[in-house]
Amino acid sequence: MSDVISGLVERAREHITRHSPAEAAEAMRNGAVLVDLRPTEYRWRFGEIPGAIAVSRHVLEWRMDLTSPHRIKELRAGDYDQEIILICNEGYTSSLAAYQLRTQLGLRNVNDVAGGFAAWRDTGHPIVRRLVD
Repeated sequence: MSDVISGLVERAREHITRHSPAEAAEAMRNGAVLVDLRPTEYRWRFGEIPGAIAVSRHVLEWRMDLTSPHRIKELRAGDYDQEIILICNEGYTSSLAAYQLRTQLGLRNVNDVAGGFAAWRDTGHPIVRRLVD
């Protein structure tokens, strides 16, 4: 028997598009907003993606709500079809969050990056490091 969370992730992924890092980078060039859900410590320690918007998971719904005065400025008010791509460390949290934003906030084009930041980094896409090892 599978654990409950694995089933939730599997069901969430049935409703979202999972981009490869290359596809996510191309989508960004075409106007998609990449939202990095990783904690500050992870971004500083392991690197940040140029052009990504950092939004902590615990405030994601407030920052993504198109009707909220607290939404990130990169989102267009009333544009429920604007592509938003979520990225976390390995691609699990982002899948769940993308599905939640679709079902709870009505955003129709929220997706994630398969393999998350680890896949982005491992495939050689650009990152910026704040801390030096």
